[in-house]
Amino acid sequence: MELVRGLHNLHGHHRGCALTIGNFDGVHRGHQAVFAQLAAIAGSNHVPSAALTFEPQPREFFSGENAPARLTRFREKVQALTEAPLDCIVVERFTRAFSQLSPQAFIDDVLIKALNVRHVVVGEDFHFGHRARGSFMTLEEAGQKQGFGVTRCVTFEVDGRRVSSSWVRDALADGELAKAAELLGRPYCIQGLVTHGEKRGRSIGFPTANVFLRRLTTPLSGVYAVLVHGLSDAALAGVANLGRRPTVKGSRKLLEVHLFDFDEDIYGRHLSVEFVGKLRDERKFDSLEALKAQIIHDESAARGLLGV
Repeated sequence: MELVRGLHNLHGHHRGCALTIGNFDGVHRGHQAVFAQLAAIAGSNHVPSAALTFEPQPREFFSGENAPARLTRFREKVQALTEAPLDCIVVERFTRAFSQLSPQAFIDDVLIKALNVRHVVVGEDFHFGHRARGSFMTLEEAGQKQGFGVTRCVTFEVDGRRVSSSWVRDALADGELAKAAELLGRPYCIQGLVTHGEKRGRSIGFPTANVFLRRLTTPLSGVYAVLVHGLSDAALAGVANLGRRPTVKGSRKLLEVHLFDFDEDIYGRHLSVEFVGKLRDERKFDSLEALKAQIIHDESAARGLLGV
């Protein structure tokens, strides 16, 4: 699988592809079903399969911090996409100029000139171009004129409901981590580098690894039992707080992980934090001693949940 940053970096072997287009936030089971469908179409037509996605995501570009929380930041999304049966991922920078392309210009400049598509697989509710004026029907009509196929993507359902990024987001916000994992096809994780913090946890006997979030906001908040990957062959158990730390008047959202029975210098290491179960919402305590007593309780609850 190749990662192509920008349409201007496409080469001859990327063109003439079967293509799907989307944000693919979370790379959930619905997306995975579309990639499987795309791969089958590409295989039967003997052409490469490609996914076109955008950074930032269009809703982030227009709404900033008011956009829905991302399930996966760019690095995490690409990592998940490498597991899909795709030959190529094309990441186009979403800019003001790009957002103002008319539907016809998008078809002419992106689909025909840049990618020379042979087939496009998108949802029936797919919209594109300036002010989302292009529709599935627009693509079908263009395909008939320009000689490329257009197919409705499959709908993947769980419990009779279409799997979507918004459903995963809602499940995480509600603490339904098992449901989120079912929709994603894997446990929900957040990745990041361990950075230096204020070391308040160490001062009360609970040192934490501060994981740099690199995102505007997160789809979940509170205290969780977690498994941490990336430090040893086996996952390490711990308890994590994801929030603004109101007891110490924190201002920005942080992910702080206390690993059980672990005392090593891991600054600069890249971790993947798997959220197993929610223990409670974040709240403000009257003192650090009250916070310490709650953390002791949280550790006991997390150990019980994780079986360690």
